[in-house]
Amino acid sequence: MTFIRNDWYVAAWPNEVTEKPLARRLGNQPVVLYRDRSGRAVALHDRCPHRGAPLSLGEVTDSGLQCNYHGLTFGADGTCVIIPGQDRISAKNCIKSYPLVEKQGFIWIWLGDPAKADASTIVDYPYHDDAKTWPRKCGMMHVKGHYMLMVDNLMDLTHIGYMHKNTIGSGPADEYVKAIMKPERTPRGAKFSRWLLDHTPPATYVAAGGFKGKVDRWQEFEHVAPGNVLMYTGGKDAGTGAYDRNDREGGIQLRIFHALTPETDTSCFYFFSTMTGYRQEDPKTCEQYHDAILRTFVEDVEFIEGQQARLSEFPSPQIDTIHDTVRVWVRRHHEARLAEEARNMENAAASEASSLARA
Repeated sequence: MTFIRNDWYVAAWPNEVTEKPLARRLGNQPVVLYRDRSGRAVALHDRCPHRGAPLSLGEVTDSGLQCNYHGLTFGADGTCVIIPGQDRISAKNCIKSYPLVEKQGFIWIWLGDPAKADASTIVDYPYHDDAKTWPRKCGMMHVKGHYMLMVDNLMDLTHIGYMHKNTIGSGPADEYVKAIMKPERTPRGAKFSRWLLDHTPPATYVAAGGFKGKVDRWQEFEHVAPGNVLMYTGGKDAGTGAYDRNDREGGIQLRIFHALTPETDTSCFYFFSTMTGYRQEDPKTCEQYHDAILRTFVEDVEFIEGQQARLSEFPSPQIDTIHDTVRVWVRRHHEARLAEEARNMENAAASEASSLARA
């Protein structure tokens, strides 16, 4: 297993989850997402224990999620509440339910031990609570690549001038390599700020901000394990106080919440919320930015899927450069979490074996 189990991942956008069951593989497990008659979002193992049929082919009733093969019905906690024509229902008929939290425009799922699920550790993102200042548009892409390859991509921006020269990276490629970089480790990952001073603005910035000359451009990214990257970027006319006085008003300000959720060991779901902090009164502003950034994400995905294909065939060697510092920190944090979970599982298995031996 190559993903962290005991943590929260984005499972879906709220508008994806309705009374019509939604099948989605998350963390190598088949999951069915739906809303019960009260409107509460629910996540269950997508397999009926009777004959193994997908519950996602069923329907929501007043009693729960009904399997449309033979009518068995399950409550939000996975308990089998109805077996047509049978009064006695064994506990064996129950299925796994997953902790699910709907917060700030995200639906979060806990893929590991339910007893360890702590909703207070879900990333807080107040910008989703302020649509007036930060209007947003959300999207999702399926990526044929491990979710940490996408995290790698977001935490090393020196690729922008090469991969994205037709979108957000137009202009001299070496400007993106020579940025003023301030990296920092955090308890849940790592973060950095980058400044590109007297920078040639990409075409997307010119279209958004109407810039006539060079800009001072900032890029602030924070990885919050396991798969979240919080991004704040923007630009302002060069030498007008953005860098030296932190005066960013008058330029363009952009935020994106990137959420990577493992589907399998070689695929993931890429959820993103794009937000514009300029010309908020014009609904076309956010729409235009979202469309522009979506073209950038398509470029990312093409490379990540190609990278996954090569790594599946030839996993090593991989070398690091001076620009990989933050990415390496993030990977070490991820590997430490994986090792900790493996140890805990081994200890639990050993304890259970010892108890059985004494019985």
